[in-house]
Amino acid sequence: MIFETEESRRRIQADRGPYRKEYEGWIVGLAAAWKLAGGEPLETEHTTPATVRTAADGTSTAADAPVHTGQETRGGWFIVGVADHAEAFEPAKSLPTPESVEIRPVLESA
Repeated sequence: MIFETEESRRRIQADRGPYRKEYEGWIVGLAAAWKLAGGEPLETEHTTPATVRTAADGTSTAADAPVHTGQETRGGWFIVGVADHAEAFEPAKSLPTPESVEIRPVLESA
């Protein structure tokens, strides 16, 4: 998952052309070097995320806010086929733009 901060979003928006070229080059590199299985950017500039929480008793509450209220927001996600956890760091470390990458395995169905 790609995470953005307000600062990284400002830097990217100030220089959109070169950022876009670097980011697209990174995606092409993922597809060439690893098995890029999917991914999508998320709307982060105009829409506030909504969160629905379900309690143990089954009641739900909704809020116009992200699940995690830290300074970073999810900017998008990719599924990349790698051999193991250690190999997952290579594509993450090669991101040339000022976002953070969170690495999580995909849960294999039983």
